Amino acid sequence: MKRSVQSICKLLVIGLAACAPEKPSAPAREAAEPATNRIQVPASVRRNLGIEYVPVERRRVAATRRYAGHFELLPSARHEVRTPISGRVELMVAPLQRVAVGDVLYRIDSLEWRQMQRELGELTTAALVQEARIRATQPLLEAHRAHEESLREAIGIMEARAAVLEKMRESVGGQASELAEARVQRAQVSSDLAEAVEQRAGVEASLVELEATLRGTRDRFQLALFAASTILAQPSEVLAAPASSGQTDVPFWRGVTWVEITSSKAGVVSEVPVANGVWVEAGERLLTLSDLRQVRFRARAPQSDLAGLREGLPSHVALPHRDADAKDRVSGVLRFGVEADPQQRTIELILEPASNRDWMRPGVAGFLEIEARLEAPTELAIPLSAVLQDGLQRVLFRRDPADPDHVIRIEADLGANDGRWIEVKSGLMDGDEVVLAGAYELMLASSTSASKGGHFHADGTFHDGEEK
Repeated sequence: MKRSVQSICKLLVIGLAACAPEKPSAPAREAAEPATNRIQVPASVRRNLGIEYVPVERRRVAATRRYAGHFELLPSARHEVRTPISGRVELMVAPLQRVAVGDVLYRIDSLEWRQMQRELGELTTAALVQEARIRATQPLLEAHRAHEESLREAIGIMEARAAVLEKMRESVGGQASELAEARVQRAQVSSDLAEAVEQRAGVEASLVELEATLRGTRDRFQLALFAASTILAQPSEVLAAPASSGQTDVPFWRGVTWVEITSSKAGVVSEVPVANGVWVEAGERLLTLSDLRQVRFRARAPQSDLAGLREGLPSHVALPHRDADAKDRVSGVLRFGVEADPQQRTIELILEPASNRDWMRPGVAGFLEIEARLEAPTELAIPLSAVLQDGLQRVLFRRDPADPDHVIRIEADLGANDGRWIEVKSGLMDGDEVVLAGAYELMLASSTSASKGGHFHADGTFHDGEEK
């Protein structure tokens, strides 16, 4: 079966190449052309064989260490959303949905919120009543002051009359009854003044008490508004502001019937442990958001490699199935784990990427490539999978720089490899491209050692060529 597949691949390459327009041959040119290491691969052949090219790169192959690992989420990338109050919940997002900051995650119909609204309403009403009482007490206090002033004026007049009567009694005699009456009246007015002062002091004390009570009510209202702000995830200024321009006396908090919770972080809804419409208690987890941009790569290295590694070395992560796609490599700085494993004799290596890619997800496997010696020179390198074994030879296929529809078979002159890349000492130069996908079919078509196919007879013997 293997010989038949090889024969089919060879025939496919030769047949597709023969489909290309042929130049008229000279009459004198009847002999077959000599064998060459050039293979014609027009667009139809490349399309049918799935041929792909990769560029040659400059790498420190011998100085590069490679370790398998995977991406994982940072602890700060996972955000659990828990309800601050109990009630009947209605989810507004679905699993795997992307959420932006400010999007509504869920809303909840809560008895606790109704009680909080009642408390805010009672405090608002109490503050209004206390303000009205303070406003009503102000004129009463002014009346008491005016009454005191009139009594003091009356006392002054009575004292003056008593002084006149006293002088008249000394000069002409008599006036004793009038003087006694004046003194009695003065004492009566002084008593009235003392009573008025007492009443004014009582009114002032009541006013001070009302003002203190009003301040306490306002403080309680503000604290309750802060609590409502925590539940609604809205600033207290927004809750105290009018609900609409047409209802300036109706604050925002009064019109809230469903408590809507918005997202404070962006991410993907990774978990939804509750069903829609169920009753939940305060503090229960409703969903989990994961920020897939916050990832790091974790790998393990043998402790014996520690002598050649150090923190801060330039490193990058590459996917295992994207051998030569340099733009998909993610660079970062190497960090060591806190503790090594004495049983496995390994140590954790961590790389925090300097940029983000769409394919960087938790659990995605890859390779951590570390340039252990920065002073080492760079060499021309190609993916190891672009080199094939043909008998005793190792070959690769270089795209002809002068004719993109041809490839050149080259016996590889190779050096060190790091498991994915291999150094090429000769035959290639900067800017060249080599065949990656489809190289095996080209090797079969150009091989001088691989079997060209054949057939089996009934007795079990195999013969080259097609059966006649």
